[in-house]
Amino acid sequence: MASLQDQLLKAGLADEKKAKAIRSEKRKQRKQQPKGAVQVNEAEIRARQAREEKAERDRQLNLQRQKEAEKKAIQAQIRQLVETNRLDRSRGETSYQFVDGKKIKKILVDDTMVDQLSRGRLAVVRLGENYDVVPEKVARKIMERDEGAVVVLHDRKQDDQGEDDPYAGYEIPDDLMW
Repeated sequence: MASLQDQLLKAGLADEKKAKAIRSEKRKQRKQQPKGAVQVNEAEIRARQAREEKAERDRQLNLQRQKEAEKKAIQAQIRQLVETNRLDRSRGETSYQFVDGKKIKKILVDDTMVDQLSRGRLAVVRLGENYDVVPEKVARKIMERDEGAVVVLHDRKQDDQGEDDPYAGYEIPDDLMW
C-alpha cells in the first residue's frame, strides 16, 4: 500500500519538490534530537487530554445516574411499605392536625388513632401529596430510608403503660377535649 505522500503525488495534489523538502526537514529533526528522547506530538497530547476529560465527564454522569436510580429505588421501597401497612381511615371522624414544613395539615382519624398518634404508637407519613397513618415500626423503617417522609412520630414515654394502663378501665367523657 502506498503512503499518503505517494497517493498525493499520483493524484497531482503535491509535487516532487515539496515532498523532498518535507522528507529532508523530518530527517533533520530526527538527527537533531538526542538519542533516547521521544518526539512529543502535540496532537497526541491534546487527543489524550480530550479522552481523559471525556472519561471524567462520563464517570460523573454515571455517578449522577446511579444516585438518581438509588433515590428512585428508595422511594419505591417507601411507597411499598406505606401501601402495605397503612391503616384504614375511612371511619375517621376526628380531625388530627399536624405541622408539615410551614403548613398545618389536617387528616380525619378515629379516636383510638388520635390516642395512639399522641402516644407514639402510630405515625403520619407523606407519600407524594397524600398523608397516611402507619404503625411506629413501619415509620422507623421508613425513617431509615428517608427522614423527610415521616411527618409525625412522637417519642414514646417510659411511663406509657400501653395495654397495662391502670386507668384503662376509666372511661373518658365524650365531651372532654384537650
